[in-house]
Amino acid sequence: MKYYVIAGERSGDLHASNLIKQLRVQDPEADIRGWGGDMMQAAGMELVQHYQDMAFMGFAEVVSNLPKILGFIKACKADIQRWKPDVVVLVDYAGFNMRIARFAKARGLKVFYYISPKLWAWNQGRANNIKKHVDRMFVIMPFEEEFYSRFNYKVDYVGNPVNDSVTDHVASTDFRSRNKLYNNKPIIAILPGSRKQEIENMLHVMLRVLPSFRDYQFVVAGVSNFSAAYYEQYNKDPNIKIVYDQTYDLLAHAKAALVTSGTATLETALFGVPQVVCYKTSAISYAIAKMVIKVPYISLVNLIADKPVVVELIQEDFTPKKIVHELKEILFDKHFIQKQKEGYALVRSKIGNYRTAERAAELMVKYLQEG
Repeated sequence: MKYYVIAGERSGDLHASNLIKQLRVQDPEADIRGWGGDMMQAAGMELVQHYQDMAFMGFAEVVSNLPKILGFIKACKADIQRWKPDVVVLVDYAGFNMRIARFAKARGLKVFYYISPKLWAWNQGRANNIKKHVDRMFVIMPFEEEFYSRFNYKVDYVGNPVNDSVTDHVASTDFRSRNKLYNNKPIIAILPGSRKQEIENMLHVMLRVLPSFRDYQFVVAGVSNFSAAYYEQYNKDPNIKIVYDQTYDLLAHAKAALVTSGTATLETALFGVPQVVCYKTSAISYAIAKMVIKVPYISLVNLIADKPVVVELIQEDFTPKKIVHELKEILFDKHFIQKQKEGYALVRSKIGNYRTAERAAELMVKYLQEG
């Protein structure tokens, strides 16, 4: 069968690549084409367009780049129409992928969605569009089954791929020596995000707390999308180290972490590392978000637990002074640390143990064979 897969960011590239590997196991004749990244291509997909060209975030940023985004959507529709897949498999990336879902469904193509858009966060009525345009939804948040049931739409919970990745990770024993880190200083991990806008908004503020923690070494989780020179502009102190594409090894060795809100908050929790969640965006994007977002938390940890497990420093609360205070709590307050780790255990129990990509691929092939 022919699968057209679309992911629009780094995490989607990772999760879609694992799905593609499993689709090729479940369907040895699978022919896979789509939009995504290097990992999807390495997994065996014919890459049409790289997600880096489409990496816009925030309401204001999306609006200012709308002509370019609409051009990408038009090109994607044309390619799908030419290639005529048996199914279009969409991975998160709601603004783009919901337009593709509507287009594909209107032309009689099967539409599967792997990793639901965060409809529960804002404009929940969009679930009716999912129900109308998506044949099968494969969700990775345990609370999403109940959410979609409110709209009389049955979805498949397939576990969470982050849990699989963390469980499978074997920590490198030479992480410190390989990266020339101090052996006698505990590590504070800095996870500033993987998008340029996130890094530029977050990293310089996160690193301003370093003078308060001279007995620790700060290690930044860099991604190889950006050059060493790009990151080095933030590196003004010998106690700051930058490692590239080694986030899991970094978390496996960290005493605590400052984490930009996103998938990384869940990864940090599953590694059992005490964390402070941070987030800041443009004033316009934040003002719009405050008006439309309907959930009480921004971090996946708190959303899954359905209670405040980790502290969230958002927008005006994201200051060096407040970061220092909260970082001291997760480093030195044993009661605070224990409560956070109990919250992490709750998150693990709610997620459950699944082989997510394998389960999703198995169900996709089954549904396609059933017609």
